Amino acid sequence: MTIKSKILPLITVGIALAIIVAYIFPLTDDTFPNGPSGTIKDEAAHVGRDAASLPGSDSDYLKDMDGGLTAAQVHERMIGLGASTDLTKEDTWSIYNRGRNNWAVWTGGNDRFWDKMTSISFGALDLLKTISSNPGFGYTDKDGNRVVISRDNRWSWFGVINEECYSKPTGPDADRYGLWLDVRDPTCAPDPFADAEKYPGVKIGARGDTVPVGSYYGEPSGVFGLRLFSNPYFDKAAKDHWDADKFYNDPDYYNDKDLVRPYRVGMTCGFCHVGPDPSNPPANFEQPKFANLNNNPGAQYFWIDRLFLWEQDKSNFTWQLFHTSLPGTLDTSFISTDSINNPRTMNAVYDIGGRLASAARFGKEKLETGGSGDNKQFNDYAHTEFLSQFYEKPNTVHAAHVLKDGADSVGILGALNRVYLNIGLFSEDWLQHFRPLVGGKEVSPIEISVARKNSAMWNSNETQTQDLALFFAVSATPNDLASAPSASDYLTEDEATLTHGKEVFATTCARCHSSKIPKAPADVDDNDWNEYWAWSKTDSFKHTMTEMVLDESFLQGNYLSTGKRIPVTLLGTNACSPLATNGIRDNIWDNFSSETYKNLPSVGPYSMQNVTTGDWFDFDMPAGGRGYTRVPSLTSLWSTAPYGLANTVGKFRYEGTVEARMDSFNDSIRKWLWPETRKTDVQMVAELGLPASRAQPKLDGYVFRTTEKSWLKVKIGFLPDLLQKPPLIGLLSDLIEGDTLSIGPIPAGAPINLLANLQVLSEDRSLKARVKHAKNLVKVLVKIVKALKSIPQDASNEAAMAAFAPVVPDLISLSNCPDFVVNRGHYFGTNKLPASEGEPGLTDTDKEALIGYLKTL
Repeated sequence: MTIKSKILPLITVGIALAIIVAYIFPLTDDTFPNGPSGTIKDEAAHVGRDAASLPGSDSDYLKDMDGGLTAAQVHERMIGLGASTDLTKEDTWSIYNRGRNNWAVWTGGNDRFWDKMTSISFGALDLLKTISSNPGFGYTDKDGNRVVISRDNRWSWFGVINEECYSKPTGPDADRYGLWLDVRDPTCAPDPFADAEKYPGVKIGARGDTVPVGSYYGEPSGVFGLRLFSNPYFDKAAKDHWDADKFYNDPDYYNDKDLVRPYRVGMTCGFCHVGPDPSNPPANFEQPKFANLNNNPGAQYFWIDRLFLWEQDKSNFTWQLFHTSLPGTLDTSFISTDSINNPRTMNAVYDIGGRLASAARFGKEKLETGGSGDNKQFNDYAHTEFLSQFYEKPNTVHAAHVLKDGADSVGILGALNRVYLNIGLFSEDWLQHFRPLVGGKEVSPIEISVARKNSAMWNSNETQTQDLALFFAVSATPNDLASAPSASDYLTEDEATLTHGKEVFATTCARCHSSKIPKAPADVDDNDWNEYWAWSKTDSFKHTMTEMVLDESFLQGNYLSTGKRIPVTLLGTNACSPLATNGIRDNIWDNFSSETYKNLPSVGPYSMQNVTTGDWFDFDMPAGGRGYTRVPSLTSLWSTAPYGLANTVGKFRYEGTVEARMDSFNDSIRKWLWPETRKTDVQMVAELGLPASRAQPKLDGYVFRTTEKSWLKVKIGFLPDLLQKPPLIGLLSDLIEGDTLSIGPIPAGAPINLLANLQVLSEDRSLKARVKHAKNLVKVLVKIVKALKSIPQDASNEAAMAAFAPVVPDLISLSNCPDFVVNRGHYFGTNKLPASEGEPGLTDTDKEALIGYLKTL
């Protein structure tokens, strides 16, 4: 064996680590904000702007959305919530519109972040391409037909919303640098938020020189929730280098990490949360009106793999990973990664009044001095002081949880502010606390106190969040099936069946899925989970709960959730969501989770299945916040199928019509209540056309698997400059094909989360533990690289799987979450509930009656 052959595997591992784990991205800019975390100002503050110069807009341009409430209706509802009667109709209308515009139009300077994400993602994500209608963009369908992606099919392909008043371009726009961007209808009034005089943008760099300064709200792109901003780096040299045709068609050009685009694309919260109104769907989903849109249901039809990967290369493991985000789901920590693949449904925002009532009883949380205690509360603002009962000085808040793991536990305002940071507000500092996408760097908290000191955008946003909370409190009413077109075709149960369904709901479901709960006996602490759960099984609880459900007023102001955190050991669902780390102490969202959350005890050992043998084993769930799932609301359940944390139970239909929603509801709710009918791993493997040997028949559900042989691919142009030049580029020659560095192949049928959940850093921060973990990690990576290098590029998938198989046990041993079955659990009311719970399953008649009632929620 030559010296080269001995050291090549180690060199390969080192380079792989450099690319996958330890590549330090150039996250600070050379021209604008720079310096270590805590000293960096955002772009606005850097040029002397403050919050007062960035006020929220109260334009009523979007007044037709969210049911089209009038100013009088908004005033009546806000006063009904308890707001001061001194507020005039004009006052409440202004608050309402500022809140909605903050959610639907404001990007908070995150255009910088999404522009940078193009380089961080090695060119995989390019929103300027996503919003284009260039005729060269498209995909080949299953029948071999070429389908062009444009404004004409954005809904059916991406699941995103085309904005009213725009049409598809017929050619490149010379006034917009040759790009194929949507064209505004000249018969429509101008977009009010693009008014650069009323909302003057941040003048920095090339803005005001080679590009306009523009508005701090940007310009509409034609896609709801994505806004265009002049790129401050688009100076004369960048302008001279710019070639739109090459941007669309020349890989050598657009795969240059240093390419400067004329626009940056900013993202609003509404991009991931606005959807077609279930009760008032558009006649044409590709051309909805504002009246057909609603801020509350969430983007239930959003295809993350299509939207964020403009090149649909299924042989790229990145595509395989993103493809596990089923429509309507997103891993909220995929940027500030916790090395757990964790796609979860977009959160609907319904019935804030009922949610707050539940929080008042069950959501008591302790905050710390500083950190989580720095979050603003309702009583910090004059027009929300009427909600001050949700904060008790000095450090108690009654929090309504929104996140699946219940980590957002500092009050509604803090939970909302966190959303903006997570999509790039104050990215100048945020990105210094972790390594985006790939991890491998110790995470530290982004601090509210630092944001207040250094970010004009944070301070501006914080002045608007209370308006947003009131907007949701007024607008977030249920979307009843009874109000939807053709409702009579689906609401067919007779009164006796509905009454029986209510009784079943009361004795089986309401203890978790109602914010109206009987008063606890004197000897029961209903904030203690074990005491509450034991009490909910008693005849007295069920009797009183039944009386409440049968009362005609039961659904009025009912959030249909207690908001409690339930231990995953009882739920039996996939453990990866409860194992998320972003909210634990000293992690990125430390300041946005309570001391109560951070001190939660361990739920104990949790049973999981070995993905290769089907054998059950116990996994010790950590303490400190993890191990729990917040009870979801059943509000408008008919419109939100499929079900489960990751939409893994039931049929998905993209159309969004009432008929499609009800078809999905009927399929999904039956699989939920008859778990033996849920998709198995054997069925999943058959659907993928893979050999039956890939499946594990003993698994209690199915596993996310690669659909075909794939490689971890990085375009050469996005590698660090050092790796693009001799001698290192020569060492990479075995891994380079054309313009792409490829590590693989990873065989078709491989469990995706074997690689995606690999624990890169030890959670124990002691030097001894980190060194030990690093040694184990390197050993496993050496084995992985050797296994992959032993597979010829043209090897059969069977040969690839055989070479890959010996590494699987090592990957499981180093997994942050070795629970790979994604559609198991929540067996309440079924015969799969553990015998220890002492509750027999419902009969088929009970279940059918329950389904009849659930449709009416």
